[in-house]
Amino acid sequence: MTQILSLIQSAIIFGTVIMFGALGEILTEKSGNLNLGVPGIMSLGAIGSLMGAFWYEQYTASPSPALCLIISFVTAMLFSLAGGLIYSFITITLRANQNVTGLTLTIFGCGFANFFGGSLNKLAGGVGQISLPVTSKAYRAVIPFLSNIPIIKNIGWLVYVGIILAFVLQHWLFRSRSGLNLRAVGENPATADAAGINVIKYKYLSTCAGAMISGIGGLFYIMDYIKGTWASDGGIEALGWLAVALVIFATWRPRSAIWGSYLFGLLSWMYYYIGGLTRSTSELFKTLPYVVTIAVLIFVSLRRKKENLGPSALGLSYFREER
Repeated sequence: MTQILSLIQSAIIFGTVIMFGALGEILTEKSGNLNLGVPGIMSLGAIGSLMGAFWYEQYTASPSPALCLIISFVTAMLFSLAGGLIYSFITITLRANQNVTGLTLTIFGCGFANFFGGSLNKLAGGVGQISLPVTSKAYRAVIPFLSNIPIIKNIGWLVYVGIILAFVLQHWLFRSRSGLNLRAVGENPATADAAGINVIKYKYLSTCAGAMISGIGGLFYIMDYIKGTWASDGGIEALGWLAVALVIFATWRPRSAIWGSYLFGLLSWMYYYIGGLTRSTSELFKTLPYVVTIAVLIFVSLRRKKENLGPSALGLSYFREER
């Protein structure tokens, strides 16, 4: 029983990283922009939060937990917003290929984060020596009245923020006028433009807001999952690609990303709790989230239901002159 509870807790924490990345990408893709730079943006959010918290906590005698939260969160948002603006300018204003731009942003973001993460490791005295106990403890704080429930007693407050955000996005996209306008832009930008909707504004705002939401996933990974340190092991990049896969698995619905992310977390951690696995067998278990995504994609494609498919204009640059 203890192992089962531990597995569920690990799946929830692990899945929350993926959920934030997926929610940001769902918002972006609803505008018709396919941003494959999610792993890079999550890395930028992670290193941004780490740099802000490091410089404050390491050089302040008595760091305030509230200021640690504010500084790390603001720097994470600024770094991830910068990634979103870079992608938006290149693909929306310059109308470059979205796939190439996204992949380039992933390479840049991960490289940038690993470079400065390594630099911070040296300043702290070596690999694994970064310690941000005040900031990490503030992010891992448990909501008091939930601390006695076995399954979620060690779950930090950002997990609940992710769940609430998913429901808010679901309601906004499908129950509000501006959400309807955004979906119209993603389905047919020419028709939306003709109806008086500012296509460029909606694309910029959704892509940049989506990037900041994805950046929270990187922040959560650093401050909660690995407890305020830096590891150049490609962990954030791997989770970023899982977030992209989760968008398809959730059929572009924010609410479905909640249980989908926890399922991905469960599948990703399951091999730790199964005894007698060889190295090659454990590697096969790590592919399960992707295998499930492919199965869902095939199933959805065979059903051919419009509501289960992505936006019609996804990945296509909008040329107003061709309207």
